[in-house]
Amino acid sequence: MSAEIMTDAAVGAKDRRRWLALAVIVTAQFMVVLDVAIVNVALPSIRTDLNFSQESLQWVITAYAIMFGGVLLLGGRLADLLGRRRLFMIGLALFTVSSLLDGLAWSEASLIGFRALQGLGAALLSPAALSILTTTFREGRERNLALGIWGAASGSGGAAGVLLGGALTSALSWSWIFFINVPVGIAVIAISPWLLRESRADLEHRTFDFAGAASITGGLMLLVYAMTRAALHGWGTSQTIGLLAASAVLIGSFFVIEMRSKAPLLPLRIFRLRTLSASNVSGLLMGGAIFSQFFLLTLYMQEVLHYSALKTGVAYIGLTLTIVAFSAVAQWGVTRFGVRRVLPLGLALSTVALVLFARLPVHGSYFADLFPAFIISGLGLALAFVPMSIGALTGVRSADAGIASGLINTTQQIGGAIGVAVATTVATTFTAHYVNAHPGTSAFDGAALTHGFQVAFYVLAAVAGLGAVLAAVMLESKPSQEHELSPEAAVELEAAA
Repeated sequence: MSAEIMTDAAVGAKDRRRWLALAVIVTAQFMVVLDVAIVNVALPSIRTDLNFSQESLQWVITAYAIMFGGVLLLGGRLADLLGRRRLFMIGLALFTVSSLLDGLAWSEASLIGFRALQGLGAALLSPAALSILTTTFREGRERNLALGIWGAASGSGGAAGVLLGGALTSALSWSWIFFINVPVGIAVIAISPWLLRESRADLEHRTFDFAGAASITGGLMLLVYAMTRAALHGWGTSQTIGLLAASAVLIGSFFVIEMRSKAPLLPLRIFRLRTLSASNVSGLLMGGAIFSQFFLLTLYMQEVLHYSALKTGVAYIGLTLTIVAFSAVAQWGVTRFGVRRVLPLGLALSTVALVLFARLPVHGSYFADLFPAFIISGLGLALAFVPMSIGALTGVRSADAGIASGLINTTQQIGGAIGVAVATTVATTFTAHYVNAHPGTSAFDGAALTHGFQVAFYVLAAVAGLGAVLAAVMLESKPSQEHELSPEAAVELEAAA
């Protein structure tokens, strides 16, 4: 009897440790997602305090996005090869130190440089964190529940970032949007060695694909930069076309390298998993629609409705709480009905919300115009992010957990970069058309701005709708496994659990 009691106690302790480990990695992921959005509402204060030029100001966001989106795939594979806990802690330490340096920045160049360093830290820790989750929880109900919590953090991080950014900037100063990461990061680093188990990919060799890493990292960085530049300077300039062409060559070279490599950075065989492929396509389109949604809505509330930074942040509470509340429903739905039924529904609801945003008037009312669309959007995001994360890791063997985690993060980030660039171009173009058609108005008039936003939201609705259709067509009703785990991998997975 005593032996049974001791065994039950050991199992209970082991189970509690897994869920505490989940809390640790989800906290780190929330910090990463938060810092994508938290800067937006603080930009005017940063410009004034550090004497930024208007053109340079965008680099506070772009420097982070380039390093984050460009290095994610590399970060995922490094986690598999060097150890997931090790890379998680290295990435988090880099992220925490650079957050402190961001808050202490004294000039344009220093803040931009430290933001790039922060993006690098995020790119190392994010795929490592998700792969730790994957190897800690077995595929099925428990992993779906864990990914539901992960999805709630990822989906609500953008909205929470706008809220927290507005509150901290208004109450203290812009520096505190970065300082807030420091105590949280230190606490997570301190407890990680006790809660997180180390794991690596079970591979016959540990050679590194330097050519593949260089080509995809360079190609993705150039792509993010080209998209940001296109939004500011136009798509038809020789510089933009040249950057896009160079990016296409590097990314194309990467796939050629991977087909010939004996130890590829991204094993192309994982794309045989249709659910993984469909989830990443959905991630690309969803990222394009949702990153742009937050960007345009923030501009609409501040420039058309004249909300303060704090009021703009508070406006997102309904959306944030809806994501958190329905993420549990989403993971239950995936466990009960499968990714194929839940993901298209989430994308369809996101499409409906974007159509409602496209109908926002010049003199909009929060509860009559914004709030209903926020609730529908939050529901759609919960029912999309959670099954997307589950589907992107379904059937993936333990050895590829890191690269699969890096892949879904990459598709979302690259989709976001492309989406914001396209949405900005569309909004600016149709605002200009409105001004030309209405003499006496300017590009800063509420009616002109709203017209541009409306057209951009319709374009984003079409993107999200396409994602819903592709998800419904591409997803398998019964996802296949890539292959059975080797005995060594099974032992590794059991030890990690």
